[in-house]
Amino acid sequence: MLESIILGTVQGIAEWLPVSSEGLLVLAQVKLFGSEAPLEELIRISLFLHLGTFFASLIYFWSDVKKLTVLLAGYLTRKRSTETAEPADRKVLGFLLTATAVTGTIGVLLLFGLKGIEDKIELGGRGVMAFVGALLLVTGYLQLKTRKNTPVQTKAGPGSAFGGVETKSEKDLKFVDAILLGIMQGFAVLPGLSRSGLTVAGLLLRKFDDTVSLRLSFLMSMPVVLAGNIFLNADKFALNANLLAGLFASFLFGLATIHILLKFARRINFGYFVLFFGILTLASVFV
Repeated sequence: MLESIILGTVQGIAEWLPVSSEGLLVLAQVKLFGSEAPLEELIRISLFLHLGTFFASLIYFWSDVKKLTVLLAGYLTRKRSTETAEPADRKVLGFLLTATAVTGTIGVLLLFGLKGIEDKIELGGRGVMAFVGALLLVTGYLQLKTRKNTPVQTKAGPGSAFGGVETKSEKDLKFVDAILLGIMQGFAVLPGLSRSGLTVAGLLLRKFDDTVSLRLSFLMSMPVVLAGNIFLNADKFALNANLLAGLFASFLFGLATIHILLKFARRINFGYFVLFFGILTLASVFV
């Protein structure tokens, strides 16, 4: 049970930071607890623990979730009340639905691909470590590149000019944004690639305001985590005390840290940290 609590705690804290919580969970299972499970199973356990931070996000973003759910229900029942919905809300709903569909398609294909590779090549603990370490280096590089190419924003609101660049808000979302961000989030199924890091970086590079980028990034994660657990994990796990302990720890620490860590993540460049951690991970393969 201690292992599950530790893993849940890692998930609850790391989810809000661009450091790949999934990669950290896989590394913890292999390095700290000596797991010899296939990489696909390690990813499934990580996905299950994401449910804890899903519920934390649900509480934190409840007003947004409620508004979008009501709007979606209105479209499904063809209620005329949807005609009075804010244009920005309609844009966000369309963005989330499209991005989720793209993410789901890519994520499932990658998971089946990983399973096929493991069926032919026995990765083992060292192989998993090398794989995750390499992807952590990719995440660190992308973090540094994004911060270098993105102007520092002032306190001016969305849509204001800063550094000669006009920032965008939710009302500026386009179909191409949903496709691109869905693809980026889909690749984050690979442990070591930070979902929040990739999606926030993508939104910033598309010139969206930093606050808008963080909000959209975490709204994007919610339907994917829920659907992923329903379709990929529902028949794989029988709930027991260990799993519930990990889930509760993920939820508790996620809810306790979400506000402060989201603010912290906006001010600190984690690229160097992730690069350093990736190098250490790769070095540990040979120790």
